[in-house]
Amino acid sequence: MAESHLHSRPTAIAAAFARRSSRGVAAAGLLAGLLTLAGCATQPPHEPSTARATTSLTTQTSRAYHGRFAVQYDDQRGQQRNAYGNFDWRETDSTVTLQLLNPLGQTLAVVTSSPATATLELPNKQPLTADNVSTLMQQALGFALPVEGLRYWLQPSVAPTSRAHTMPDPKDPQRLAQIQQDGWTIDYLAYADAPATGVKRVNLTREDPPLQIKLVLDQ
Repeated sequence: MAESHLHSRPTAIAAAFARRSSRGVAAAGLLAGLLTLAGCATQPPHEPSTARATTSLTTQTSRAYHGRFAVQYDDQRGQQRNAYGNFDWRETDSTVTLQLLNPLGQTLAVVTSSPATATLELPNKQPLTADNVSTLMQQALGFALPVEGLRYWLQPSVAPTSRAHTMPDPKDPQRLAQIQQDGWTIDYLAYADAPATGVKRVNLTREDPPLQIKLVLDQ
């Protein structure tokens, strides 16, 4: 996929999430979560089987994805929140660096995940570390993207560390329409038009705790 600068305004997908809460509430909730992490001691939560996946991917060992995200989640009080913006994903061997940006292109957080440790960098703060990326993202942002699973699901393929159920695309059996793995349902809504290849739009949902993620990957 060709790389591009992520300075676009929120798209219709992001706007759909924002109808249930104003931009101000969404931004305030997200930034408030970011500012609370610095004083928090972290306790590793129960990890899905993909949280420490170290199995090598395909023959390609370096990848980059750029696009937009929209997330709907419940905060600690059980209130529904929305967050959206742009993302920059860079992957080299077993290390993933994920940068989350607001719709104006300003960095909200940078997460680096490797088999040994995870690091979270917040603007004007010292880096924070934990033994898994889920701990850092959950406490900083109020939600945790399944980074280790996404390493495979964005290819798209199943993670090799646990059982999965797959459904082929009825219009093109060579493509996947859905993966169910580790409590997640991954729906592939669109693929890139030729000559480009790869996933264009993908939705991820989880029931417990409830979390909905929409990704649009730029070509």
